[in-house]
Amino acid sequence: MVACPETLWSDPSTAKPCWHVVYHALFFLDLYLSDSPRGFAPPQPFGLSELDRTGKMPERVYSKKELQEYLEHGRRKCMAFLAALTEEKALQPCGFRWVGISVGELMLYNMRHVQHHAAQLNLILRQTTSSAPGWVFKAGSALDGKTR
Repeated sequence: MVACPETLWSDPSTAKPCWHVVYHALFFLDLYLSDSPRGFAPPQPFGLSELDRTGKMPERVYSKKELQEYLEHGRRKCMAFLAALTEEKALQPCGFRWVGISVGELMLYNMRHVQHHAAQLNLILRQTTSSAPGWVFKAGSALDGKTR
């Protein structure tokens, strides 16, 4: 997200602009860290357009700042989810009929989904700017504010 130039962030000539790839990944990270789609609502200013099967786009372009805040929301939610995850819960069917897997498998699916879109963004950056971030072994800062 940080490495994406502003000119590419919302480039309408691309099939999926970078901002939307980021939003899509963060939306589903948030959704799949919930018990089910029933009652799910992302934080403001985000909506439920990603669940529209016709491919409806959000009403506006989200800024890097907004999506960075959504990323932090997702990181907090993920850490809390994993801290509360028991073996019993991990073996239960997840609340998302369309994937039909256990809660534990859903966490792996969710991780692969985020990695897929991070790789997609890196490919877009390499193809358009000849530059992309290298492998990130660990997040740059902890949620407690301490740099790692």
